[in-house]
Amino acid sequence: MTGRPTLAVVGATGAVGTVLLQILSQRADIWGDIRLIASPRSAGRKLTVRGEEVEVIPPGDEAFDGVDIALFDVPGEVAARWVPVAADRGAVVIDNSGAFRGRDGVPLVVPEVNPHALRQRPRGIVTGPGALTLTLIVAVGALHAEFGLRDLTVTACLAVSGAGHAGTATLRRQLSRVAGTDLGTAPGDVRRAVGDDTGPFGEPVALNVVPWAGTPGDEGFSSQEWALREETRAILGLPRLPVAVTCLRVPVITGHSLAVHARFENEVTADRAREILSTAPGVVLCDDPAAGEWPAPADVVGTDPTWAGRVRRALDDPTALELFVCGDNLRKGAALNMVQLAELVAAGAGHAPDEQGHGPGPGTPPL
Repeated sequence: MTGRPTLAVVGATGAVGTVLLQILSQRADIWGDIRLIASPRSAGRKLTVRGEEVEVIPPGDEAFDGVDIALFDVPGEVAARWVPVAADRGAVVIDNSGAFRGRDGVPLVVPEVNPHALRQRPRGIVTGPGALTLTLIVAVGALHAEFGLRDLTVTACLAVSGAGHAGTATLRRQLSRVAGTDLGTAPGDVRRAVGDDTGPFGEPVALNVVPWAGTPGDEGFSSQEWALREETRAILGLPRLPVAVTCLRVPVITGHSLAVHARFENEVTADRAREILSTAPGVVLCDDPAAGEWPAPADVVGTDPTWAGRVRRALDDPTALELFVCGDNLRKGAALNMVQLAELVAAGAGHAPDEQGHGPGPGTPPL
């Protein structure tokens, strides 16, 4: 890269793309040209980034000419088509679609946990994990570094925005139908009121909990459950880590949450765990139940960190901790992690952000 790097945002008009543009406008401006790319039906729209209006262009070979770093948040089939094109034209691609996760030569990176993995990217492609894993891994990774993680059991509550604009719109429509009624007091009354308007969830999510998120996978587990298991193993470098997970879709607009049971190699204390979490990069500890202080999606939406609370040692196992974590699935769960990775790549080329919390952070090695 020479001069200020050129950045492309592919999927600029989507739910995550919208947040990406906000984050790029809020953080240190190390970028030269920022190119906004979206589907042909969105071409010609103008979006604001860094206080300037930028016209959206459609994907095409020439759209990636001169691009140094390309952020992709698009459906997997779109990423499969255009990510190799961007990489072949010299861009370092940071892909959030999942299309390239787990492939040889494509590192899976969370800056607070395994930034060193970004050094080796022979295919010119880098991926981050899904939003659910990102909500969990910063806190659990810090505890693993101290105690040595032995196994993990989580119950994950996924916000509807994880299903994109369609998920958010579905919940809002359903809420308008049930508000001001006595629905939820008789079998099937919510389902009858909602009718076929279940959107991407298959059944009502308003006044309900749906014990499923993702697509069918092996052994009765969903794709979201498999992804959390495999991504956690890969990021922590623990390929045989036992991970048990159940995913629930809950009537929350934005903010994934997880109830965590983590067992370690050594005996733990809640006080030491709180000390670790209170100083871990990307984590905020909020843990005073007596005062009614704990993390909740409605309070952490719009913020960048993972929030942790309800930290306690398991009653029947001195090597295990129970805790609750949540975070904004559109920010750290997607957009922020991509921007952090882009900043790390840019820093390795001599384009480091400032030291005011707007960049790779103290102690991050050059790449």
